[in-house]
Amino acid sequence: MFTGRPDSIAGQDVLSEHYPGGSGSPAVVIAPASASDEVAAAVRGTEGVARVGAPQTADGLVQYEATLRAPADSEAAQQTVERLRDTLPDEAEVGGATAISLDINEASSRDNLVIIPIVLVVVFVILVLLLRALVAPLLMMATVVLSFLASLGASALFFEHVFGFEGADASFPLLAFIFLVALGVDYNIFLMHRVREESQALGTRRGILRGLTVTGGVITSAGLVLAATFAALVTLPLVFMVELGFAVALGVLLDTLIVRSLLLPALAHDIGRRIWTPSRLAREEPADEAPGVHQFVH
Repeated sequence: MFTGRPDSIAGQDVLSEHYPGGSGSPAVVIAPASASDEVAAAVRGTEGVARVGAPQTADGLVQYEATLRAPADSEAAQQTVERLRDTLPDEAEVGGATAISLDINEASSRDNLVIIPIVLVVVFVILVLLLRALVAPLLMMATVVLSFLASLGASALFFEHVFGFEGADASFPLLAFIFLVALGVDYNIFLMHRVREESQALGTRRGILRGLTVTGGVITSAGLVLAATFAALVTLPLVFMVELGFAVALGVLLDTLIVRSLLLPALAHDIGRRIWTPSRLAREEPADEAPGVHQFVH
């Protein structure tokens, strides 16, 4: 969790030298008191459990504290909790700091599979309504997703080989996606909405060149300011904030300098007026395909 080595980490290392790694954060097992002996035997027989505390009973329930051999925030401790849940009877519940982390990770993985598609669909619908087309929104969404994947891959290389981080929080991909899609689509909207306005008078290809010219300075300046703002998070001592700030800053720079300035305009220029399908702009004879004008553009 920390980029440095605060006193809490040093103290935990000293504690782990003399006691089981999970001494400070035991797993908590609660079950019906009638199954006390069965639960105690199952907990003691689970691999990764160092010792089991005395039972505590109240309101027909029994509670055991199981000290884990591995540190509470480690993957080995989470595997022990999974084994406990598989071994114990169905009516028994396993809690504690390790179990909470495990459940959060599983929920985050589920959110990645649910929230990301929902965000993509909602943004796509908004783009369709704004541009009154289907091809242009699909092109914009594809470039934004490509930029996100490139940012995620490049960030992973930096996290592992430059910063030396051991991993990332389970919620990191979703938060990075939300930030990058929202910001990346913003810049694409600024560009393509102006391109559509220019295309009505100049034709699509000339409209792309004109839209890129008049919006380039503003969007690039905004992107640089925004990237610098998120980059400030890298100065914090928390690994999660450093990772999020670095990934978002890198993604914003990619969107600003490559996707919005080069990739999206180039693809739209090659496709031509068909990017406005099925709107009227895609069917009418545009100015950029009139005789002589295409040569002027190139």
